[in-house]
Amino acid sequence: MKKYEIKSLSKINKAEFTNDLISWFEREQRDLPWRKNKDPYKVWVSEIMLQQTRVETVIPYFNRFIEWFPTMEEFAEADEEKILKAWEGLGYYSRVRNLHSAIKEVRENYNGIVPETSEEISKLKGVGPYTAGAILSIAYGKPEPAVDGNVMRVLSRILLIQEDIAKPKTRKIFEEAVRELIDHSNPSFFNQALMELGALICTPGVPACLLCPVREHCVAFREGMQVALPVKTKTKKSRDVQLAAVILTNSKGQFLIHKRPENGLLANLWEFPNFEIHNQLSPKREIFQQQFFDQYGVKPEIGDMITKIDHVFSHLVWNVDTFAGTLEEPIDQLLMEKHNLRWVSKKEIEDYAFPVSHQKMFAAYRSGDGK
Repeated sequence: MKKYEIKSLSKINKAEFTNDLISWFEREQRDLPWRKNKDPYKVWVSEIMLQQTRVETVIPYFNRFIEWFPTMEEFAEADEEKILKAWEGLGYYSRVRNLHSAIKEVRENYNGIVPETSEEISKLKGVGPYTAGAILSIAYGKPEPAVDGNVMRVLSRILLIQEDIAKPKTRKIFEEAVRELIDHSNPSFFNQALMELGALICTPGVPACLLCPVREHCVAFREGMQVALPVKTKTKKSRDVQLAAVILTNSKGQFLIHKRPENGLLANLWEFPNFEIHNQLSPKREIFQQQFFDQYGVKPEIGDMITKIDHVFSHLVWNVDTFAGTLEEPIDQLLMEKHNLRWVSKKEIEDYAFPVSHQKMFAAYRSGDGK
């Protein structure tokens, strides 16, 4: 790849820029629980949680996670069922699985101490350039770039970088820019300040330029181009998937739940029985009933629809019609085991980790007649 020349870097007074940025951060930074100290484990957990998730959403999850697993050792020793329950609702569950694997690797190969070199920390599972840079700069004070979407948006405007940020190779341009600008005396605050600026002021769409502490350094503001940046190509259109799900109970008041496969989307999470609907001409409840019978040899009674859920993933959208139903006949035990099915009580179900879509289904069920 041909080296990209950031011409505007030579026009910025780097010392004044970093001073204005860090001074603003010292005054205005949000009071967030992972900023209480520089524990590498807590920094790491927070950064993994914050990927693809808003700060406001993460706060209660982070507090609960640290309450359940206050040390790396306790997290490393935890079983996956409890870990998934702690993460329930955050989505992108591969993040916490990779974190668990990496923490165990730290315990086994690094005496329980998070590595403080880029070469070593980048070898850990799930630790990409951003996460490595965030941990090294925030926890260890290393002048390493931590380039996420916020940082690319801020610097594309400050430095008038018009490269497409949707392309993976473009990240290198911004990493180089951070290496040029970063304050070696306080890399932790510098990186956090760039992220904070992107979250609070230099936001997508129309930024709040009049409130910006580094406005006078911003080339895009001077050129009137801040709204046009960053350049980002649109992602491909997602695919709609039609599903029918049924919350089934038996005569004991137990719920039938199913564990998803070990690999793939929402791996190892629990869900209510559901089937993809390909025939749009027949009622969904009848299609579900037939597919359930074909697979398990018994036919449930299905009532009215209790909710319709549209759940968006990065590449597809689930359109789920959810029904309540009963199953009086027992399913063969071998089939129960083969298909990872389980009957659980209303109290027991609280111990299982479900995807957000199925949490919504159950909430709708409980708010109706089936409390």
